[in-house]
Amino acid sequence: MSEDRRLDVLRAIVEDYVATREPVGSRALVERHGLGVSPATIRNDMAALEEGGFIAQPHTSAGRVPTDKGYRLFVDRLSTVKPLSQPEKRAIGAFLEDAVDLDDVVDRAVRLIAQLTQQVAVVQYPSLRRSAMRHVELVPVGQRHLLVVLITDTGRVEQRTLELEHDLDEAVIAVLRARLNVAAAGRRLAEMHQSLAGLLDSFAPADQPLVRQVVAVVEETLGEQVEERVVLAGTANLARGGSDFAHSIGPVLEALEEQVVLLRLLSEMAEDSASISVRIGRETQHEGLLETSFVTTGYGGDGGPVARVGSIGPLRMDYPATMAAVRAVARYLTRILAAG
Repeated sequence: MSEDRRLDVLRAIVEDYVATREPVGSRALVERHGLGVSPATIRNDMAALEEGGFIAQPHTSAGRVPTDKGYRLFVDRLSTVKPLSQPEKRAIGAFLEDAVDLDDVVDRAVRLIAQLTQQVAVVQYPSLRRSAMRHVELVPVGQRHLLVVLITDTGRVEQRTLELEHDLDEAVIAVLRARLNVAAAGRRLAEMHQSLAGLLDSFAPADQPLVRQVVAVVEETLGEQVEERVVLAGTANLARGGSDFAHSIGPVLEALEEQVVLLRLLSEMAEDSASISVRIGRETQHEGLLETSFVTTGYGGDGGPVARVGSIGPLRMDYPATMAAVRAVARYLTRILAAG
């Protein structure tokens, strides 16, 4: 059996099973797909695929369904990801671009993915530790209070207020603001300490206490271990596909409630070399997610992705469509965050 024909047969089985939820037989393959071979040849190909562990027969006399291994081969050999239509792309852009801040962007993105895929959507908030600084703003508030505003390349905003010992000199504040941005802008937060270290000596001794306070609050803010979190939407979509789960969707829902599980998975998938990562069944390494697949990709950041966005659904998901939706939303998220 040629490998190309084996892939064609497997692809046809996956597509039919995703569409019908019914085990696929050789007769259906002959009727629905122009495979260019006889029914007997298709049966031989199916037997070979079953022997290789790519498909299985759930019941005697039934057709075949893809296994985790079969889905994996199907995903790995996808030649193209189903493109979104131009109206769909415009609708995504218009919906996300109306967001007013980072929280609104994330909320809109997660609802949009759930709607496009009819599955569970997951959006990870950008982390300070993985972000780069876009701008530092210093805003005098009265004579002895200074508001320090830190804006990252992912649109995250952190604010701190300093109480000073002496009255503010706005000329000094203007110089400090400019030099801070030269030292910090575009740098990853982990690299910022070195770039800020030489700032103190560039000011007169009388101004150094102010500079020291501002630099300290910048470093303290960026060094805080802000809890990473994810936002979910569309869990009700799992109930509509309840027949996709052999026993109950309960374990899936319990796993989704554990943010530490999702954060671990997202972190592992961020290490994949592929631009879009897929975990299928047992590859999630979590008992509650054995009957699901997880599709994710990165978004945000001028120097590379700083968070991930994705979709969780049954093994019998439309992988090309899910991958297209997740990738499209991630691209718009990156574009919107970069534009500020």
